Amino acid sequence: MWREDDTFRTLTAAAVSFGCTACFAFYHGYVFFRFGSIWHGGIGVFYFLLMVVRGIVLITEKRNRRRPASVQSFYRHRSFVLSSILLFILDLSLILPISMMVLLKKPVEIGLIPAIAMATYTFTKVTTASLHLRRNHENVLVLQLRAIAFIDALVSILTLQNTLIMVAGTPESANDMLSVCAASSAIIYLVILIITLRMLERGLRLALQ
Repeated sequence: MWREDDTFRTLTAAAVSFGCTACFAFYHGYVFFRFGSIWHGGIGVFYFLLMVVRGIVLITEKRNRRRPASVQSFYRHRSFVLSSILLFILDLSLILPISMMVLLKKPVEIGLIPAIAMATYTFTKVTTASLHLRRNHENVLVLQLRAIAFIDALVSILTLQNTLIMVAGTPESANDMLSVCAASSAIIYLVILIITLRMLERGLRLALQ
């Protein structure tokens, strides 16, 4: 089933990602309330909204198994519109943590070796999400899950970038790194915003049908 059913693969991967996202949201929320870290609070909001969006899609598909085929598209379109709106709010929640990363104010407490391991994980995550994003599917929620995975991967790049700069950088290179970080963060955030707006536009068209 894993090899032959594309929908099953996407939904299963999304379910695993949902669990991981819930752990990330809980961890960052705990650090925010325990130590008052603003960055952790902002990124915690992002992961919480990401968890909610994935949850909406997964619940819709699970309930659709018990619904007649004639009404499944209606519920999928409704969930697509709602989750697209939440994704736009999610993008807005990224403004604070990205701003702090650009200013190199994200707390980093890991060494170079864990940072390199994090880079390997992020590369794998981005590659997988990119390959899946290019594949078409008749189920709009499957397409949305792939877009969500790609957005999640892009945020991982932002976090990795800042982590490597903080771990391997020097005070002398801080100004140069600030410019590089600001430029790359702006480009990545623009890509995230474009993906979200395209989904929101598609969701509005579905709502008007």
